[in-house]
Amino acid sequence: MDKLIYTAMTGASQVLEQQATVSENLANASTPGFRAALSSFRAVPVVGEGLPTRTMVVDSTPGSDFTPAPFQPSGRDLDLALNGPGWLAVRGVDGKEAYTRNGSLQISPNGVLQTRTGLNVMGEAGPITIPPTSQITFAKDGTISTISDGSLPNAIAVIGRVKLVNPPADQMERSADGLFRLKNGATAPVSANTEVISGNLEGSNVNTVKSLVDMISLSRKFDMQMKMLTTADNDAKQASSIMGITG
Repeated sequence: MDKLIYTAMTGASQVLEQQATVSENLANASTPGFRAALSSFRAVPVVGEGLPTRTMVVDSTPGSDFTPAPFQPSGRDLDLALNGPGWLAVRGVDGKEAYTRNGSLQISPNGVLQTRTGLNVMGEAGPITIPPTSQITFAKDGTISTISDGSLPNAIAVIGRVKLVNPPADQMERSADGLFRLKNGATAPVSANTEVISGNLEGSNVNTVKSLVDMISLSRKFDMQMKMLTTADNDAKQASSIMGITG
């Protein structure tokens, strides 16, 4: 009886963990550049006495879905979409370099180029400072040009280039803050072939229909585990009743 209860309890726990992953994907269905987290059940051997063929199932997140998402024109000069594979380098809250596909940018009150969440965008020489009262444009290679208000049209100044990287996808992993980093903790080199498109944002690659279907399926699996617990409880009560009568 205890084995049945333990099996149902652990099964329900793993279903809830996978449900949390699906829920997070759905919550970010409209987040620019979001990459859906993948999840799956896998069998692991049971350690202890018994046949070696005994296994239990656990939930795991083997990685992320790096499938490109459609572009959405925004009309903002500070919005960037990465054309093809690649990442925009930012400085995480831990002070270390991290990577994102969310190119919705802003300029802080101090003139620093940042993401909408307040993370500094990294240039090839560090954070990028934008001169006050100036218009900003991005070239395809990430080069930033500015022209001060009231200046002649040809008075263009190049102030830097955003750091664009393109490490292999199998070397990338999602951190707890939602940003991606290299698995070995290293810093990715600059990619000369990664391009950006100004005035556009890449959408999320979350398949909302599939995610909703997965949520329904997982809910049914959870209900099944709860029914097993109820059955185990009823069986225990019936056994206690019979033993009581017999005694």
